Amino acid sequence: MASNPAGLGSPNPAVDPHAEAEARATANLRRSARILAVDDEPHVRSMIGATLERQGYEVQLAASGREALEILERNAFDLVLTDIVMQDGTGIVLLDRIHGQQPQLPVVMVTAIHDIGVAIDSMRRGAYDYLLKPFEREHLVSTVKRALDHRQALQDSHNYQQNLEQVVAARTEMLRQAMENLEHSYDVTLEALGDALDLKDSETEGHSKRVTAYTIALARAMGITPAEIKVIARGAFLHDIGKMAIPDEILRKPGKLTREEQEVMREHCTRGYNMLRKIPFLSGAAEIVFSHQEHYDGSGYPNGLSGGEIPVGARIFAVADALDAITSDRPYRKARSFDAAREEILSYSGTQFDPRVVEVFLKIPNELWHELRSEITGQSKRFSTFDIANAPNPPAL
Repeated sequence: MASNPAGLGSPNPAVDPHAEAEARATANLRRSARILAVDDEPHVRSMIGATLERQGYEVQLAASGREALEILERNAFDLVLTDIVMQDGTGIVLLDRIHGQQPQLPVVMVTAIHDIGVAIDSMRRGAYDYLLKPFEREHLVSTVKRALDHRQALQDSHNYQQNLEQVVAARTEMLRQAMENLEHSYDVTLEALGDALDLKDSETEGHSKRVTAYTIALARAMGITPAEIKVIARGAFLHDIGKMAIPDEILRKPGKLTREEQEVMREHCTRGYNMLRKIPFLSGAAEIVFSHQEHYDGSGYPNGLSGGEIPVGARIFAVADALDAITSDRPYRKARSFDAAREEILSYSGTQFDPRVVEVFLKIPNELWHELRSEITGQSKRFSTFDIANAPNPPAL
């Protein structure tokens, strides 16, 4: 191939491509920059406009502060240069208006007043810089460039902040979704654990799911928050988890338990609590497991707590537990009706049960309890033990 001694069609080796790219970027920035120059002296306006237009900026001129405000209402600018002393008022008034409405818009003050106090006052009010007349064109150009660079830096910072907030929001949403998935996995595991307990204690098969559904309905009727209800629901579902550690000969004994066997059986509250308390997402539920056999009057176990000393979730659970026990078959008796359960629970209000919980319970119609029981007993796919959103709403109380 023939050589090209003239270098036609080849890049000039003396030109730095990086410097060329930077120059193009600067030229683009200048072409996109719009500047408003405000001065009541025609020759000063003309000089400023001509100088900046030769630098590639788009310049609009205004002869007064009032005209400048009208122009600013109709157009967007990247920089304002304004004289301080004008016939219709001062540039300080214009500065205050701009700073109040567009705080990100840099303003350079231009004046013939050689008073450092004026400069300080302008800067304090938000001006970016201060030019003294007469000024050299090079000084004007360099001041404008610094002001525009400052505006670009502010814009870049703002964009970065917005992007950062979007990234944080996206990652927060991803974390929330991951936590929801993890929480769902936990609850699936808990349901499997509850099923295992039912197999061990066949006398109360399905009891944990039913009493959890009843507890959720009661808690909602009492105005408990959804976050608290989740904790209470887990505590209700796992209330008898300590029975996993009770010997089968006691747990499944068909006859009456001896005093010693009763003492062992009562340990299931403490054993269940010790199983759960070290698991972070079950620490709140563990308190309900620990207190679910306490009575409102202090006659329960394991600590003889009374009244408000008993966690509210445990007080709600106590009524739900009694409701299921009364309306379920036992080896020593047949299930009784929901009306009979209402009468018996009312008779123990203030002794075994919190009167406030009983009051709310009595306002809920039996139809809700029938519906919940049929869903759990029928293994309805429409209701999951921990799916609070799908649990039927009690009537407004």
